[in-house]
Amino acid sequence: MTLTPSSMDAASIPGKVYLVGAGPGDPGLFTLKGKSLLECADVVVHDALVSAPILAMINPQAEVINAGKRQGSHSMLQPDITQLLIDKATDHAIVVRLKGGDPFVFGRGGEEMAGLVAAGIAVEVVPGITAGVAVPAYAGIPVTHREDSSSVAFVTGHESAGKYRPQVNWRALAQGVETLVIYMGIRNLDTITAELLAADLRPETPVALIRWGTHPQQETLLGTLATIADRVEATGFKAPAIAVIGQVVRWQAQFQHCRPGPRDWGK
Repeated sequence: MTLTPSSMDAASIPGKVYLVGAGPGDPGLFTLKGKSLLECADVVVHDALVSAPILAMINPQAEVINAGKRQGSHSMLQPDITQLLIDKATDHAIVVRLKGGDPFVFGRGGEEMAGLVAAGIAVEVVPGITAGVAVPAYAGIPVTHREDSSSVAFVTGHESAGKYRPQVNWRALAQGVETLVIYMGIRNLDTITAELLAADLRPETPVALIRWGTHPQQETLLGTLATIADRVEATGFKAPAIAVIGQVVRWQAQFQHCRPGPRDWGK
C-alpha cells in the first residue's frame, strides 16, 4: 500500500530514512557519518556501483537489498525503490539508502526525498564525495586551475525521456564554461563531441575519459574532441566513466605521478 500524508504522519512512523552518499568507490573517501549509519542500520538499500569494501561496513544483522540500476539492466524501477523505502521505514528504525557518489548529484536523491516527504517519512541526506570531483583528482586532473579554468560545469550525458527539457544545451555550455565534467556520457559521446565542435570548441581541446575512478582498476583514456570518439571505439573503452573536457586535462601528464592512489585501498 502506498502511504500518503493523509494515511500516516511522521510522528506515527518508527523509522527514518537516510540518503547516504557512498562516494566514488575508494572506501577511504567514505564519510565517517555514513560509516556509522551503516554499522547500526536495520535495512540498507544500495546501488550497483557501491564498492565492496563499503558494503562490508554494513551491520551483519541488517537486511541488505540490491536496488542497483546499470545501463540496460534494472533490478528495481525508481518508483518501486521509493515505495520500498517507505515500507521499510514503517517497520524499522534506521533505513539507509546507499547511493554511489552524492545522492543529489545525478543520483535521483531529490526524487526519493520528495516521495518520502510526501508519505510523511522522516528523511535526512548525508552527502558523499561526487565522482565529478574525485575521479579527475585521482587521474591527476584538477577541474579548476588559475591558468586554465575558473569555471566548471557538471553535466549528465545520459538524460531520461520526458524530462523537464529535451536535452542539455551543449553548444551553450561550450561557450559558457572552461571545464566540462560529464557523467554517464560514453554512450552518447559521438553526439556530445559533435555538438561541442559545432559550437566552435577547438578540435584539439583535450579530453580525458576515466573509467572505474578511484577503484584499483582505474584507467584513463586521453584524446581530443576530434579524436576521442574514435579512440573509444578502437580501444573498446566502456562505462562506467567520467569525461573531462578542457585545458585542465593537460595537467594530467605532470600530476599523474603524485595523485592519490587507488592502490592504497585497505592500507
